[in-house]
Amino acid sequence: MLDQEKRTAILVLHGQDLSVRAIARACKASRSSVRTVIKSESAEVPRPERKEQAEPWRDEILALYKDCKGNLVRVHEKLVDQGAHVTYQALTGFCRRNEIGSKAAVPAGRYTFAAGQEMQNDTSPHRVKIAGKVRLAQCACLVLAHSRMCFMAYYPTFDRFWCKTFLTEAFRYFGGTCKECMIDNTHVVVAHGSGQTMVPVPEMEAFATRFGFRFRAHAIGHANRSAHVERKFRHIEQNFLAGREFHDWDDLNRQAREWCDQVNAKAKRDLHARPIDLFVQEKITLNPLPAYVPEVYRLHHRVVDVEGYPKLREGASTSPWTWAGKPASAPTWSGWTPSTTTWIPPAPTASTRPFAVLARAARWQPLPGLLRHPAQVAGPQGLRSGLPDPGRGRARDSGLVEPPGDRIARVDGLPDPGPDGRSPGGPVPGGGLILLS
Repeated sequence: MLDQEKRTAILVLHGQDLSVRAIARACKASRSSVRTVIKSESAEVPRPERKEQAEPWRDEILALYKDCKGNLVRVHEKLVDQGAHVTYQALTGFCRRNEIGSKAAVPAGRYTFAAGQEMQNDTSPHRVKIAGKVRLAQCACLVLAHSRMCFMAYYPTFDRFWCKTFLTEAFRYFGGTCKECMIDNTHVVVAHGSGQTMVPVPEMEAFATRFGFRFRAHAIGHANRSAHVERKFRHIEQNFLAGREFHDWDDLNRQAREWCDQVNAKAKRDLHARPIDLFVQEKITLNPLPAYVPEVYRLHHRVVDVEGYPKLREGASTSPWTWAGKPASAPTWSGWTPSTTTWIPPAPTASTRPFAVLARAARWQPLPGLLRHPAQVAGPQGLRSGLPDPGRGRARDSGLVEPPGDRIARVDGLPDPGPDGRSPGGPVPGGGLILLS
């Protein structure tokens, strides 16, 4: 069949009053083909009209496709059993042309981003081997859309606290922020709406305002809009996690940052440059960090129980007996440790107390400033009536062992309780409990 170029040449030569023989000799085509083109008076190549082998079996193919759950190999086998003379290639071509089980690919287009215009953030669950055990960890990644600089970190879970913690670390890594941050309608950031109508929660909106950017969300199901960060997760799973084991979470994130440094220093074929080289130009356009970047923290509200222990996570903490039954608060952050947490007292005049988790010990270790009301420790059973018993309650859970003594002496300087069992005065600085054998 003659192509469009030859058909056009034949029509042009025919318009110059050349004979069919001369046109055939000049275009190296048969005279019958030249006559056919001249008769059609069109340079467009006609499409061949072929009868579909599978067309008579359309209804059977649709029914079998559903029964076989989309497996065309089984569909072809059952069609042959029913007497159809259809090849497998003809069946797959028929299904492809008629969009049976597949839809025509829609061009995604190409997105171009100016320097400092957009950064893309997303999370993905990964299975990571930590201390010899496979754990499900949340991988958070942030990619600058222009230079393709990336930063990632792993967390046990991912909520607004860890989201702000990750973004703060990423902003410090890049030394600034872009004007917009593209997300995928995650509930961590979105209060209501989706896509262009997305409204962030006030907490995250205030966080974005502090760093000079705003959150944007793409349409639901439009993952190509954030393809830079989506593609990065595949690279992380097949490259970073392959054949790696980690001692703990700190070791995991330390190696993740080193891997980011290596990836950012490698040239990319589609960029024809290294991300770190493009970042030199993009960093000038980034929004600078605030003069003071506060630590991200989470405020825990607890009510002090009757024994004077506010509970937080895996343990209980000490507090003055005057706090019993009153609300107290304690902030925690990403680098939280028991020894660095302080409790905010219920009264403005009360002092804070360091957090001390009840650990396994051979005897009670009274803390300075831990005061108990005499009414709580006095009684015929001494220690058993006033403090937790090792056989039940908190002492059993924390692994504390009953001390050798069974009586507690009243601390000198602690005011005696009034008629209603309450102390008329406040706590005595430097007081404590003395165990007697």
